[in-house]
Amino acid sequence: MDFGVVFQCDPPASTVVELARKAEDAGFDYVWTFDSHLLWQEPFVIYSQILANTQRVIVGPMVTNPGTRDWTVIASQFATLNEMFGNRTICGIGRGDSALRTLGAKPGTIDEMKQCVEVVRSLARGETVEYRGQQLKFAWVDNGALDVWVAAYGPRALAATGEVGDGYILQLADPDIAQWMITAVRRSAEQAGRDPMAIKFCVAAPAYVGDDLEHQREQTRWFGGMVGNHVADIVERYGSSGAVPKALTDYIEGRKGYDYAEHGRAGNTHTNFVPDEVVDRFCILGPVENHLTRLNDLKALGVDQFALYLQHDAKEATLAAYGKDIIPNF
Repeated sequence: MDFGVVFQCDPPASTVVELARKAEDAGFDYVWTFDSHLLWQEPFVIYSQILANTQRVIVGPMVTNPGTRDWTVIASQFATLNEMFGNRTICGIGRGDSALRTLGAKPGTIDEMKQCVEVVRSLARGETVEYRGQQLKFAWVDNGALDVWVAAYGPRALAATGEVGDGYILQLADPDIAQWMITAVRRSAEQAGRDPMAIKFCVAAPAYVGDDLEHQREQTRWFGGMVGNHVADIVERYGSSGAVPKALTDYIEGRKGYDYAEHGRAGNTHTNFVPDEVVDRFCILGPVENHLTRLNDLKALGVDQFALYLQHDAKEATLAAYGKDIIPNF
């Protein structure tokens, strides 16, 4: 199993770069960031500095979207970074949440996301694509490479992931839900004539190593609220008819609203509806033994990467604990 870490692009950017360097030193393989330009700094600028100050980590957004940048611009950003630093980028993509909603826009459609995946990946690899009625190609790309991993929860998005994704990102660490989602993606890939075992699977969730479970829950309860934004969209479309696992939909009944000014932050006052049980299921908390047990369960399901969100008050301590006591076991 590979390990990644997910940062927000809070200023100063130099701190994000330094944490990325420490993550590489601790043995992490991937460095991801949020991509929401009104809430945080521009990630692609910061990626250039992360790549310049590290040797081997792969860098990319978790996740970008088809709506805030022209698709050719997204592809050019990845291709340029790859030319500079040797194919060390990855594209995580979804329909869009905070990056679009803070602009007063809605998430993109499934079809837009699928088309964006094909255009961005092909251009970054140096291939010719049809886009806006034109045949386009980056003449300057030589030996380009880019994998695109799709973040999804709902049935149609999971199906799209199986059809076009190189990987799948599930943003929660519950093994039962992960099994359901992975099965859905693989089924879709097989129906599309693709090799279902070739798709990589990434579980991303907050992780906090320590003994004060009550404090850790309060530091990571925001995550249930973030996931709840996506689940609310699914319930609005499908109802609670079983189209997605009840464990994922039941807890949002107490959801009353959401303020993106507190998005992804400890102490988010709009996530009080998230019960302790959901925090414990969606995140990985507690002593090292808890982390090893959950990660082994996820690995047994076919998860290829665990990416831990570091939006709490023990970032460096958790990085160090993973580097010393957890990553060497995998």
